[in-house]
Amino acid sequence: MKNQDKTPIYNALIKYRENRIVSFDVPGHKQGKGHKALLEAFGAQCLSMDLNSSKPLDHLTQPTSVIYEAEQLMAEAFGAHHAFFMIGGTTSAVQTMIFTCCKQGDKIILPRNVHKSAINALVLCGAVPIYVNPGVNSELGISLGMSVESIKEAIAQNPEAKAIFVNNPTYYGVCSNLKEIVRLAHEAGMKVLADEAHGTHFYFGSNLPISAMKAGADMAAVSMHKTGGSLTQSSSLLIGESMDENEVRQIINLTQTTSGSYLLMASVDIARKNLALHGRELFSKIMDMSEYARKEVNKIPGLYAFGREIIDGDCIYDFDTTKLSIHTRDVGLAGIEVYDILRDEFGIQIEMGDIGNILAIISVGDRQLEIERLLGALAETSRRFKKDPMGLLVYEYINPIVIMEPQKAFYGQKKAVPVKESAGCISGEFVMAYPPGIPILAPGELITEEIMTHIIYSKEKGCVMMGTKDMDMKFIEVMEV
Repeated sequence: MKNQDKTPIYNALIKYRENRIVSFDVPGHKQGKGHKALLEAFGAQCLSMDLNSSKPLDHLTQPTSVIYEAEQLMAEAFGAHHAFFMIGGTTSAVQTMIFTCCKQGDKIILPRNVHKSAINALVLCGAVPIYVNPGVNSELGISLGMSVESIKEAIAQNPEAKAIFVNNPTYYGVCSNLKEIVRLAHEAGMKVLADEAHGTHFYFGSNLPISAMKAGADMAAVSMHKTGGSLTQSSSLLIGESMDENEVRQIINLTQTTSGSYLLMASVDIARKNLALHGRELFSKIMDMSEYARKEVNKIPGLYAFGREIIDGDCIYDFDTTKLSIHTRDVGLAGIEVYDILRDEFGIQIEMGDIGNILAIISVGDRQLEIERLLGALAETSRRFKKDPMGLLVYEYINPIVIMEPQKAFYGQKKAVPVKESAGCISGEFVMAYPPGIPILAPGELITEEIMTHIIYSKEKGCVMMGTKDMDMKFIEVMEV
């Protein structure tokens, strides 16, 4: 058992600064001495640790000392065979997982409600998606997890697939039966890749859904910065014993910067220590706050904060109770409208709003005071802005019709057509509402009337639409046929 009280990277930075090293390397601001405005903006403590790789500080691309020791500590804390610092965010970890398991033409089984980083990985490596229809709760307007039966069917129809990709959890806290999916995948000779962008706390809390490593998954991408308390863009990649540590590092280094940020790495080092020593206590408090908030929200007319009562043992095998997911349609407002009202009227920034829901992230930095302020604002929103819910679009899962591989479509010959005239065309680019960054359309998919209507409606309701070359999203790139 390693000493989880240690922070090797952070300690090395402190020692480097105390040694008063004269810097003739990069970065050029020389710990802030050459940039007064930067020093005033970020402070001497921060800039003194924005350093370059060197023998005392180790090298991210090929670590042998303090970074490697910190990786080992992180692996032990998360119950992994090995762990890697991913300073390109969880996007880089997700893409590394897919690049490790899939080459051009290889099939990968995945739910359609994956983050865009997964489909971007398919564009880059040329893998072929086999989409599994996630369940859908049309009353709440959310995609769910993947049923075990749908996984069995996908494996039977695509026995040559290399991997199964699983969200653990989804943006709204829904979990699939990960342990059974792992069993089925391994029986079929397939790897299991888990996107745990919103699941850091699964490793340190009690009475929470099972973590990917405990379930036996082969790789997991974990957003330390989302619920673990590290700096934005800092994440980790976990691997099980079935994976070759050196091979995975080679693949990471295909895209990972050679100028790793020591601020980001040190923040993960410090956050890992905090979670390993105090995570159970911290997440117990977070769960208590979330449950309290959920009960109070459900006293507000027109709002419904859903929780473990939606578990059905299949598409909703488990639920992450730290997520404060709130359905808004019965108050006559789209989730994105409530999102805007909370920010503009009450000075409250929540994580996201879509057509029917909002999501408030409660994590290690929250206090009861902020919870009460949110509850008061939601009550006022219901009282002041409530409308007739008639006329709001009811969400239904839109099954993608894949005509060609994402890579072929993305790099193929395309032309721009008005979005309102795009039905019947094959998309040459992504269309997604952000956050959460789940594509409504991906390259190579048929644009149906239903999809076109959904895109236009989402845009009209105020969702931030992204992915198209046309920033105003009046036009969409489609394949020339």
